[in-house]
Amino acid sequence: MKSDIEIAQSAKIKPIEEIARNAGLNKKDVEPYGKNKAKIKLSAFDRLKNKKDGKLILVTTITPTSKGEGKTTTVIGLGQALSKIRRKTFICIREPSLGPTMGIKGGAAGGGYSQVIPMEDINLHFTGDMHMISSAHNLLAAMIDNHIFHGDELKIDKNRLIWHRVMDMCDRALRNIKVGIGYDNLEHMDGFDIAAASEVMAIICLSNSLTDMKKRLNKIIIGFSLDGMPIHACDLKASGAMALLLKEVIKPNLVQSIEGVPAFVHGGPFANIAHGCNTLIATKLALKLADYVVTEAGFASDLGAEKFFDIKCRLGGLTPSCAVLVVTSKAYDVNGPENLAKHIENIKMFGVPLVVAINKSCSDTQPKIDIIKNECEKQGVAAIESEIWEKGGLGGIKIAKKVVSLCNAKSSFKPLYKLSSSIKDKINTIAGKIYGADGVDYTTEAENNIIELEKLNLEGLPVCIAKTQYSLSDNHKLQGRPKGFKITIRRLKPCEGAGFIVAYAGDILTMPGFPKHPAAENIDIDENGKIEGLF
Repeated sequence: MKSDIEIAQSAKIKPIEEIARNAGLNKKDVEPYGKNKAKIKLSAFDRLKNKKDGKLILVTTITPTSKGEGKTTTVIGLGQALSKIRRKTFICIREPSLGPTMGIKGGAAGGGYSQVIPMEDINLHFTGDMHMISSAHNLLAAMIDNHIFHGDELKIDKNRLIWHRVMDMCDRALRNIKVGIGYDNLEHMDGFDIAAASEVMAIICLSNSLTDMKKRLNKIIIGFSLDGMPIHACDLKASGAMALLLKEVIKPNLVQSIEGVPAFVHGGPFANIAHGCNTLIATKLALKLADYVVTEAGFASDLGAEKFFDIKCRLGGLTPSCAVLVVTSKAYDVNGPENLAKHIENIKMFGVPLVVAINKSCSDTQPKIDIIKNECEKQGVAAIESEIWEKGGLGGIKIAKKVVSLCNAKSSFKPLYKLSSSIKDKINTIAGKIYGADGVDYTTEAENNIIELEKLNLEGLPVCIAKTQYSLSDNHKLQGRPKGFKITIRRLKPCEGAGFIVAYAGDILTMPGFPKHPAAENIDIDENGKIEGLF
């Protein structure tokens, strides 16, 4: 059996201009990055603004195992299947981070015969977006310390700086560092987050235009002054230069699937520490170009899907037409029927029609598949076998037809909570309804953070809860559908530029570490340029 990279390397790839033309883009819209990739100018919106939007389909999953359950593969395979049944389709997914690619989870370009290509480029440096986001973020960090060094006119409280540095890699040794050593007025504690957790990443993903992006960059809160006042990026005169570094990043990246379906791969926030969705710009442009747009939200319904509905759809004015819940026998065995039932329940809370896709592996037996189907029937949801890894679009025809049927029904989509609710009410609602918690405990730090956020008049923002992806709770050891637990909120951070508040639950970390034997140990390139071990 061929590996993912062998399949990707043997795929016939079309010129990107052809993909763009077939998708409905003009030559003037396209900025090629070589033969197989392109950036799309935002001016394309002007020409397409009066076109009716297509149907938006979200793919999510039950609580995953460490290797993932094929969510991205399902997005790509479903997109190919919809194309096979003659529906004009666009795929919208996130850009992979080098952290998971070199760590434990691998890349994020799909798998088998449901991949976006060129797979190697997408999983590595791609069009340079991750690096430019890191540069813009770290420019602001450098300007903060430079301001302090040169007299500190803003009287920054070094103990209350919340703007860390970032890099697109897992490196636990950088979680806590001391900077400014040797300079009496500059020395202070700092740390690194992974680039996927950067507020700059979130801003890119939730901006509607370059102008909107600049406004959001201005609003970034980097910390507080000695008298307790918030200090913004605009106070340091940093946002203009940051916007310059991001001027190419904000343009969607166009590639193709193995079967030639157009795909935007744009933006890369994680859902366990950020909001977990691709860019709003790419999604909105795809909705103007296609009748069906298939997208993803990171991890399971308690993380990615909730944030997709409550943050991305709310801030972007999007109405999803259908959701697909991916299940594997592996995840089902680990988490059980109650976990599956809970994720079905979660999707139903948002009023979105739902189908379950059983991501079938070669080792799955029919009795095991039937067990999952029977459990879904008990929950009043259809479950359909998916063979999109092995067969590409042909392996997802049944799901594609079901999705079309569901999209023809009226979506009753509504967010879970009102923005006018208090911060605690929002957190308590998510924890109680989506996680199944009995309540929420707040540390003293979290209580003080909430008081401060209310003083800053930020209580009207949605909440992005950062927690483990391996449990419905904030404890990764509690599998299945935990009962009798509470969520602990350790602290909250304002992301005024992005437009939400981050609440950190349990022991979640914003800079992951590698496992004992990271995937990087098996990745190589030979003297002829052939890449091996990437998956």
